[in-house]
Amino acid sequence: MRKTFGSGSVWEQTLGYSRAVQVDNTLYISATAASGEDGVVGDDFYTQTQYILQKLGKVLADAGFAYEDVVQSKLYLTDISRWEEAGRAHGEGFANIRPTLSLVHVLPFLDPKMLVEIELVAQKSD
Repeated sequence: MRKTFGSGSVWEQTLGYSRAVQVDNTLYISATAASGEDGVVGDDFYTQTQYILQKLGKVLADAGFAYEDVVQSKLYLTDISRWEEAGRAHGEGFANIRPTLSLVHVLPFLDPKMLVEIELVAQKSD
């Protein structure tokens, strides 16, 4: 079974991708930034990471998954020296779940106000 989920972003149609794709009992969530209705939310790594995780909670719930189902998390940071700020926000949400984690240093995103993007993989137990 393959099912796609969108967020309504104009980029999804333009670039030809889905916010999330479920294949059987696994959900793959595209890298997500701290973009809200009025632009980028937050101007620091901690705040943006918190906001993104809240957004991803809705994506998980819409697909019938929960934070507890997350098995892999990837944080893409435009300044790796600020990893502790993003890591603190990530740790607050995943301290008891403890998915695998990658911290990846990247060049600036399309919008230079975006400091963090997060990509998740979640899997339901059989």
